[in-house]
Amino acid sequence: MLLVVAAAMLDGQGRVLLQQRPPGKPMAGLWEFPGGKIEPGESPEAALARELHEELGIILKVKDLRPIAFASEPLAGRHLLLLLYVLREWEGAPEAHHATELRWVTPAEMRGMPMPPADVPLVEALVGMG
Repeated sequence: MLLVVAAAMLDGQGRVLLQQRPPGKPMAGLWEFPGGKIEPGESPEAALARELHEELGIILKVKDLRPIAFASEPLAGRHLLLLLYVLREWEGAPEAHHATELRWVTPAEMRGMPMPPADVPLVEALVGMG
């Protein structure tokens, strides 16, 4: 079982931040929610705070994370469980430290973007929030 956390970072216009996977990584070129693996002994929220700081250079308060949905997907001989949180407040401007590009898009716009299989069902949860 591979436990992964991700954030749907919402700006004041209801857009969500997506990052593009860089060349040389599995699923390169696909758009995904920022986040990453939960390390042993780490809570999902602490893992997400750490990952967003590493990937985007932002700082957040764990209390500002709201769970919204999860996805379950077979992945390369293992099973991926992806926990998605909504985040509306953070400190700093997101920068692509490990991604090719960042893009702010509406949940409806995400429907037409190439995304990893585990991220696709999460889009509808965000569309339903609107």
